[in-house]
Amino acid sequence: MSVPHALLALLSEGPKYGLRLQNEFEARTGEVWPLNVGQVYTTLQRLQRDGLVETDDAAADRPQKRYRITSEGRRELTTWLRTPPELVPPPRDELVIKVLVALQVPGADVEEILQAHRRHVIEVMQRYTRVKATAAEDDVALALVADAELFRLEGIVRWLDAADVRLKQLPVAAPAPLPEPATFTPAPATEVPK
Repeated sequence: MSVPHALLALLSEGPKYGLRLQNEFEARTGEVWPLNVGQVYTTLQRLQRDGLVETDDAAADRPQKRYRITSEGRRELTTWLRTPPELVPPPRDELVIKVLVALQVPGADVEEILQAHRRHVIEVMQRYTRVKATAAEDDVALALVADAELFRLEGIVRWLDAADVRLKQLPVAAPAPLPEPATFTPAPATEVPK
């Protein structure tokens, strides 16, 4: 989520104060992504520095500044909306790393680890499904966020299932031979002097 671009989108509707931007951002994203008001003002300052937003000239006599998008800000917003995001995988996926590490840990039950994570993801999917079912019919933002998360989680479940199948197809490694026990040879008895 690009907070600067989301703020530009909100400002494209008309001038707004920082607190109102925060409230509208959270409402429009289904209240899934909380946004700190400090982050809103810091972002607005950067947008102003870059010439993408400006404040009302009359703001000097008011305690709060009202921000509005500039023509350059509108161009930036349009470009961002039309540019597909890069769909590169994250550099580190903790679940994938856990499975890879578990493969190397002696005695780790990788199948059980996969199933534990699968159960957890399905529980989270069930929560999102309940949220969607109880949401108001006209809450499109919440429905879209829930759908996106459900599809993402479904992908994780599919990966876990595929990993389970792939690991079950591996040949069973023969157990490593146990080392020969060391033989104990008692030291010769010595006579105790009288």
